[in-house]
Amino acid sequence: MPLEAPDVRHRSSFTAGVREFHESDPTGRSPFVADLDPDRLADPATFARYVADLLAAPLEETPRPRGWVPATTLWWIEDGEFVGRVGIRHRLTPQLRLVGGHIGYDVRPSRRRQGFAGRMLRDALPVAAALDIDPALLTCDDTNIASRKVIEAAGGRLFEADGGKLRFWVPTGRTA
Repeated sequence: MPLEAPDVRHRSSFTAGVREFHESDPTGRSPFVADLDPDRLADPATFARYVADLLAAPLEETPRPRGWVPATTLWWIEDGEFVGRVGIRHRLTPQLRLVGGHIGYDVRPSRRRQGFAGRMLRDALPVAAALDIDPALLTCDDTNIASRKVIEAAGGRLFEADGGKLRFWVPTGRTA
């Protein structure tokens, strides 16, 4: 399974992916890369701290900014290359119910339109199920047709369209 925990051995490829995100969207709207500086992450010690923070994020006792919840981050690695990431938030806040939901995913620009988003989401659903999330809330902009198709292909059912956002419930397959 190409979804795996973040690992320092992917520093070069991950940093190249972050650079791609910044170059494809210089406005920095993507929350995934908005606070990531590829030049700083190129430093092995800085990258090691970043990975350690990601690995600690699922733990309830980990300090986090106000309004943030425990979250599991997984990277899609194919042939040693960072392709994208999935973030699974363990619970919802009122803000996450509006924007973000339980699961978010990002595919690096050079690897888009190759089916990775769908595979990443499908492989993330059992992880969400293991966290007792069922169904999972996913959101996307109403103009993001590609993401809408990915969510619907994973079984997502639209339950709300509001303020330019679409909200879907996606079954995770959790068994009672």
